[in-house]
Amino acid sequence: MISMTSRERVRCALNHKQPDRAPVDFGATVVTGISASALYRLRKALELEDHPIKIIDPYQMLGEVDHEIMRYLHVDVVSIPARTNLFGYENAGYKPWILFDGTPVLVPGGFNTVPDENGDILMYPQGDRSAPASGRMPKGGYYFDAIIRQQPIDDERLHPEDNLEEFSLLDDDALRIIEAETDRLYRETDYAIVGSAGASGLGDIAYVPGPMLKFPKGIRDVEEWYVSLLTRQDYIKEVFDRQTDMALQNFKLYKQAVGNKIDVLFLCGTDLGTQNAPFCSVELFRELYLPFQKKMTSWIHQNTDWKVLKHSCGAIEPLIPELIEAGFDILNPVQCSAAGMDPQKLKEKYGDRIVFWGGGVDTQFTLPFGKPEEVADQVRSRIETFNRGGGFVFNAIHNVQAGTPAENLMAMADAIGGLCEKG
Repeated sequence: MISMTSRERVRCALNHKQPDRAPVDFGATVVTGISASALYRLRKALELEDHPIKIIDPYQMLGEVDHEIMRYLHVDVVSIPARTNLFGYENAGYKPWILFDGTPVLVPGGFNTVPDENGDILMYPQGDRSAPASGRMPKGGYYFDAIIRQQPIDDERLHPEDNLEEFSLLDDDALRIIEAETDRLYRETDYAIVGSAGASGLGDIAYVPGPMLKFPKGIRDVEEWYVSLLTRQDYIKEVFDRQTDMALQNFKLYKQAVGNKIDVLFLCGTDLGTQNAPFCSVELFRELYLPFQKKMTSWIHQNTDWKVLKHSCGAIEPLIPELIEAGFDILNPVQCSAAGMDPQKLKEKYGDRIVFWGGGVDTQFTLPFGKPEEVADQVRSRIETFNRGGGFVFNAIHNVQAGTPAENLMAMADAIGGLCEKG
């Protein structure tokens, strides 16, 4: 088979055609990345130049997958860098910091470096310490947990706009940056490009507590939000309806900025599954999510060439037909360790209708705790299963976690590389 460029390879796979090899993603989204600690150890093991790891997502402490590591891991996908992060400050003004495990990193200027009395690191919305802290990294931890700042709820005074405050239309400055960076990546590289227009993740639980908001209003407690999916459905529908309208406006602006230079739009990161079963029934999905998501994907498919990516962890096999009906082209992270998510069965049942972006190696057990040969065996098996006939982009199941041994990452890379050579 004739060797393809990265962009050709990804596009081939996205159209359910057999590429010359399985495309690979590490770092193109906030759910397909590598923790800063794991990246640093990998660079040390490879005897690459020693330098701090740039943090591109402070919430999860994900590191920038630089060009050396991209080449080593056979990466085919890049993203348009996010201007701001989940805590609401810009990814700019980088300064040195050290993680609890000793990893040297560079963090954005809004990052708080002063521990509290317990030794925990508190994060503040928009970097403003005059507001209550919105995130906490426990002493000895690797990433942040959202701090719930729920105000007393008066159902008579709940306003949908309170749960929309974290979303906004793309402004002219943001669009200029997006346009310039997309054009640069398209012209200067042959990578496939993943974009995100914002405001499109309905009920994404990372956003519900409002870590980017100084004084969040509305329903901001995670448990209360999930309960509200049943007890306050009219309110939730109104929030989703208004959010969908905003997302559609952003899609139009985004299309003007990037055209069809991007290949994939990351639309939604809302998790729908637990380890053992969906926590959202098919009926609830069809009632609350499907109409609004279908409205978004329909506009995208009618007006662009973009493929649409849906992220959901967990045992969501019963919901996959609904995700397909909702118009999603791609499913991530394909959590094969969850109930009902057997790779062979997923590929046989759905492989011609949805692209599996992930599932390449288990980040709960095999990658962090297995032996290198076990990692390599699983990588080869997953690629052979999922890559038949295309419709697959290799990635670990969600982000590679801190504590993952460098030798296991090297075993993964060697296994990918061996299959790359075979084609």
